[in-house]
Amino acid sequence: MPTIHGSAADALADVLADGITIAVGGFGLSGNPNDLIEAVRDSGVRELTIVSNNMGVDGKGLGLLLENRQVRKVVASYVGENKLFAQQYLDGELEVEFAPQGTLAERMRAGGAGIPAFYTRTGVGTPVAEGKPHAEFDGETYVQERGIVADVALVHAHTADRAGNLVYRLAARNFNPLVATCGRVTVAETEVMLDGFVDPDIVVTPGVFVNRLVPARPRVKDIEKVTVRTKMEA
Repeated sequence: MPTIHGSAADALADVLADGITIAVGGFGLSGNPNDLIEAVRDSGVRELTIVSNNMGVDGKGLGLLLENRQVRKVVASYVGENKLFAQQYLDGELEVEFAPQGTLAERMRAGGAGIPAFYTRTGVGTPVAEGKPHAEFDGETYVQERGIVADVALVHAHTADRAGNLVYRLAARNFNPLVATCGRVTVAETEVMLDGFVDPDIVVTPGVFVNRLVPARPRVKDIEKVTVRTKMEA
């Protein structure tokens, strides 16, 4: 059973340290564990390696850690929406390991499943395959990718029960289930905490993967890009 904490800061108090690797759920700003990210910022830890699909946007999500100069390395598939991320990379302040999005997802899934490495055709012949072992299977060349195991995994769920079973809502599901599996310590913030148990038929992340739970503070959910349709005339 996971331990239940009253705040994100309390949930992370004894697991944060300089130089650790943190895997973080989210896609753009959707499904970001914002309370936990803010607790990492407020802790002041430095030299972090962040594993996430991207680094949010300037001033929001994981962008907060970049602004505070707490990140040494990022393992991600995308830079585009965060100008500070791109600038720190180009200035040599930030080490970036790019991974194709599907490969990044599989690296986290593999780490969570106890698989140290796997082979994929994605990236063969490109810079992402340079320096990595290659092998031939059935006449095709594949590149070896390592599974990812993070020191701490930060997850945002919509609903949790006290056994740690998690359910996500719509697009906020994204990378969160994969991140939840690959942390040595997985901390989940949840919008709804049930007194009973989540229906087993709808559990996405089984509680066996979750070490700590914290209620998420109510907040307006940021939208990365707002697209609206012009009102049609009747």
